[in-house]
Amino acid sequence: MDAAVPCLPGAESVMGAPVLFGVRHLSPAMAYSVRQALDAYQPQLVLVEGPSDLNDQMHWLCHPRTQFPAAMMAYPKTPPVRTILYPLTVYSPELQAILWAHEHRVECRFMDLPSGVMLALEEGSEEEEEPEENTEWVYRRLEEITGEDHDAFWERNFEQLEDWRACREAANAFGTELRGTAQDGRQRTARTLVREAYMKKVIAQAVDNGVPPGKIFCVCGAFHVPGLEENEPMTAEEEAALPRVDCAATLMPYSYYRLSSRSGYGAGNQAPAYFELLWEELHREGAAGLPIRYLTCLAAAHREAGNLVSSAEVIEAARLAKTLCAMRGSRYPCLADLQDAAVTTMGHGNRSELSVARAETEIGKRVGFLPEGVSRTSVQEDFYRQLQELRLEKYRGMERQQLDLDLRERLNVKNQQTALLDLRRSFFLHRLRVLGIHFASLLPSRQEGANWGEYWDLRWTPEVEIEVVESSLLGDTIEGAAAFALKERGEGSTTISQAAAIFQDAFLCGMPAAASHALAVLQGLSVDTAALTEVAETAARLSLTVRYGDLRRFDAAPVIPLLQQLYLRACLTLEDACQCDAKAAPAVTEAMNQINLLQLSHDCLDEPRWLELLGRISDRDDLNTRCSGFAMAILLERGKADEELLAREVSRRLSPGVPADLGAGWFEGLAAKNRYALITRLSLWRHLDDYLSTLDDAAFRRALVFLRRAFADFSPGEKNDIAENLGEIWGVASEKPAEELMGELTQEEQEVLGDLEDFDFDDI
Repeated sequence: MDAAVPCLPGAESVMGAPVLFGVRHLSPAMAYSVRQALDAYQPQLVLVEGPSDLNDQMHWLCHPRTQFPAAMMAYPKTPPVRTILYPLTVYSPELQAILWAHEHRVECRFMDLPSGVMLALEEGSEEEEEPEENTEWVYRRLEEITGEDHDAFWERNFEQLEDWRACREAANAFGTELRGTAQDGRQRTARTLVREAYMKKVIAQAVDNGVPPGKIFCVCGAFHVPGLEENEPMTAEEEAALPRVDCAATLMPYSYYRLSSRSGYGAGNQAPAYFELLWEELHREGAAGLPIRYLTCLAAAHREAGNLVSSAEVIEAARLAKTLCAMRGSRYPCLADLQDAAVTTMGHGNRSELSVARAETEIGKRVGFLPEGVSRTSVQEDFYRQLQELRLEKYRGMERQQLDLDLRERLNVKNQQTALLDLRRSFFLHRLRVLGIHFASLLPSRQEGANWGEYWDLRWTPEVEIEVVESSLLGDTIEGAAAFALKERGEGSTTISQAAAIFQDAFLCGMPAAASHALAVLQGLSVDTAALTEVAETAARLSLTVRYGDLRRFDAAPVIPLLQQLYLRACLTLEDACQCDAKAAPAVTEAMNQINLLQLSHDCLDEPRWLELLGRISDRDDLNTRCSGFAMAILLERGKADEELLAREVSRRLSPGVPADLGAGWFEGLAAKNRYALITRLSLWRHLDDYLSTLDDAAFRRALVFLRRAFADFSPGEKNDIAENLGEIWGVASEKPAEELMGELTQEEQEVLGDLEDFDFDDI
């Protein structure tokens, strides 16, 4: 036995086989045991499962300012975007092996396939689907036998082992049994064998370079231990034949939420904050101290959430957990025992009472941090630089926070950058939105008619980091990547509404060059025919640019000719579009409303043409009556229809002999706008009442369906005002009319509306 290696039971000789320490990823007990075993063996070389081309990242993993969790990420340099992640936290066995080697100045390397090969193999496996057998059915079988989930099984049988020899032996045995029982598909099995052959080759190369086999310490998943013991190393020819993609790698902060099973990441760790408590207790009193530590943290979190928890409840929970663990056959209570005990005592038998406190204590909100200088893509660097420059760093947390922006220039600030800070923030956040980076989501405006306010929800997640890295394929900066994304969308546009949406995004991003490109695409597409609704929507988007251009420091002059062209086209096609059925009428009236708002917003749009058009639509009897009624509503709203004209139209549209569907449909269009003015006109309601009184029972019921739909969007107060009008006309209390107005449409009434949707007003 070499003098450098202690004579310990189970210790390999210097000239014997390398030490293979099988672990479960993110296992505190395994991480603790790995460090103990390393102290015992004092190896010359530590090999860790991980991409062998990412050895340069180890320096940053060991940096004193690095805070975990963090993840190594590799991705191709060319589309399509794919990523592979290697998350690490403070109690990861692999990380603790790396840190031990760093502290003891021992060489440490990753030994798995290079990330480019892994990505290529993953890409090949996607082409042929195979069943998701893997080890999942083994875990399900374990659950059937033990009556608990496999996480509880692992914790009872492995996390409570306090001797590193027993821990290693148990983990390696579990890996062997798992490997012999699992039923992987052919491709997954082949990838596993290729990985193990490569790892075996790395070990063999170390021996060829003069490292005694017994001085090599390997940390890998327990599943791979049998393969490393039995299989042959990969040959040079086999390595040369491996598929590869050109890829890049980076380190990124991670979060405990992402590590938890609730986020969908299958790292075998459903409660990362809880296991951090175990890791800390292993360095204090051992696993025996964990139950009290967990329960006191849970009680503190429950109190912080505004609930009362007594010390007696905590003590009783500890006693109950100890009893449960004895009944279930483990030395110390595991998380399942502690949860059951806490629910019984602190939660009074109700799991939902403790849901917030449990999330805080078991999952936690910890987010990693990487020091400056960590190798990042240029887009990452730009992203973090702008976070700092725009004073948005405080929003980089797992808690959702709201940011209110005032886009107006601050006149009391001399520095131009500071005076336009919120506008610059808006540009940045909109660029992230265009890139699909979900750091911020835009909320609806809280001030109707105000154009200077923007309201955002900000929340950082590890997915944000992934999305930032993926944007590196589009450009070197956030702005450059956004410009490329907009250009690609523009080249793929086939309709004016698509091009208008791109133009609006470029405008909101503060990118005039991208806006010019989108405008050119839009002008090219605008020569083709388009539906009225699409023209109206496109014009509305362009209107936004013209109205708010000064606020966003954007020259909107080139947009005005196109806006005028679209407005003219809408005016020329609206009248024909009103010859539609009941199903299409709502879309046509919405387009009519958009065009009206458009004309009101811009003096450069011909007002007489628009008012004359509305008059014709209002007068014509061969158009959809809802559209005609809506045209009259706009004229009333704009003060272009007097009482005499309204009375004449009401008498004509609601006269005896006019079918109920047409008369009530016209009134539905009229009631869609200007409601207060309509409610105060008692003469209107007298006309309506006179008209309804002329209908037979069947026609009355059909008319009532339309009227109740017309009143569906009215507020309760407006409905009460109408009920008072009708009550006065009928000489009854307003409760009865109110009942009819407030009621929901019955199934029979819904069927009546369905039957009318295909009515074609061209046939009138």
